[in-house]
Amino acid sequence: MALHETWSIKSRSHTCSITERKFDDGESFYTAIFPDPESSGYLRKDFSTEAWNDRNEDETPPFSFWTSIYHAPVKEEEVQVTEESPENLLRRLIEEDEEHTENARYILAIMLERKKQLVEADSQPTATGIIRIYEQRKTGDVFIVKDPNIPLDDIEKIQEEVSELLEHGGRKPEPEETTDTEKTDTENPDSESHAQADEAEPRQDEPSQSDEPASNTPPEQQAPGEDHIPHS
Repeated sequence: MALHETWSIKSRSHTCSITERKFDDGESFYTAIFPDPESSGYLRKDFSTEAWNDRNEDETPPFSFWTSIYHAPVKEEEVQVTEESPENLLRRLIEEDEEHTENARYILAIMLERKKQLVEADSQPTATGIIRIYEQRKTGDVFIVKDPNIPLDDIEKIQEEVSELLEHGGRKPEPEETTDTEKTDTENPDSESHAQADEAEPRQDEPSQSDEPASNTPPEQQAPGEDHIPHS
């Protein structure tokens, strides 16, 4: 198997892949996942019970398979959603198939399983880790999610990242832009203190209050040639 698998949502078929007979509402059938020979991903095929039992032993063995109950699709009223739901976010991340979202995809799958929207149909070990296969209870869509074996210390952080994605429509929020004034204050934190210090210092062309005015009275004159002798 390739080191980097490609994932996609596998939708349930309404007919048997062998006989092409339509499934009846409430009928038990088999779902099988096969390696895609043309890519590093997987293919889904749905079989009636009779067609599955008639498979030859020399046919390509499935990567995973399980039984399900077919439910005829029911048209549901369209509900306008303002925020991206966990299931829609998981669908988008799987289709985008970016390696750095593996942890988020797994956390979302666990969330949806706890809400009973997904059920884990199977899990298979591979060379790159455990692959968990989830089935949507209503639609029968299959979600193939890699178990990234997240350390316990990192789970809370990843849960916060997922919550942030859900709050912002599935996208990371853009960092707030700072104004030129804020940038200047941040880059020069001492600029304000320097300005205050400059205001406190007296200007050179202004006299200081502590300086006394120079006297215009000439000093006492001494007669030429006469030495000044202190009185005894």
